[in-house]
Amino acid sequence: MAQTTTSVPTSPPSNVAPLPTPSRPQGELNALLGKGSQFEGKLLFEGTVRIDGKFSGEIISTDTLIVGEGAEVKANVQVGSFVCLGDFNGDAKASKSIDLKSPAKVHGNLTTASIQIDRGVFFDGNCKMDTTGTHSSQMSMPPRK
Repeated sequence: MAQTTTSVPTSPPSNVAPLPTPSRPQGELNALLGKGSQFEGKLLFEGTVRIDGKFSGEIISTDTLIVGEGAEVKANVQVGSFVCLGDFNGDAKASKSIDLKSPAKVHGNLTTASIQIDRGVFFDGNCKMDTTGTHSSQMSMPPRK
């Protein structure tokens, strides 16, 4: 009885790198608007985004926004965490925390559960502490008995 063997063709080795996995280590940037860049519009994102250029418009996320030193941002912001080292004009609501680091210049109203303002930061506006962890400006009252 004759035995037959079939050979399976093999593909040549590829020099193309595999696609990156969608999960990123915490603290790694998902997007960067670099120095010299300018953008106007609405930014929705997941993960961490850093702006080092100019941005005007609206920014919405449940994650982290970093406004880098030298950046100019004019926006209404709703995020999880907000870190600012640059120039920011607008209202910012952060459900987790706001961290203003020198040499930040902030003009606007801030709403958050936790805030830290370093020495050397210029802040002109109002700050409201909101420990509910929501972006809503309305708080519901408990029912009366």
